[in-house]
Amino acid sequence: MPNIKSQKKRVLITKEEYTRNKAIRSEVKTAVKKFNAAIAAGDVAAAEALLPVTVSVINKAKSDGVYHINTASRKIASLNKSLNGIKK
Repeated sequence: MPNIKSQKKRVLITKEEYTRNKAIRSEVKTAVKKFNAAIAAGDVAAAEALLPVTVSVINKAKSDGVYHINTASRKIASLNKSLNGIKK
């Protein structure tokens, strides 16, 4: 445990940030899993409906600083690629 007051505060803030970021990452993973389940089932209509929702969740995580810009872009590109692959 830290002895310095500012370090005690940093421990508390880090813990709060960790839980917030973990919840947001979990939300992104859940959205991606739902999208991938629709892709695996071959349901193009459901996948097309879920794509904007999933992209929105990823972009929100990016704007909150949970994901790096390139990470978010890579995830979105992967989703688009999988949707385009099932359309063909």
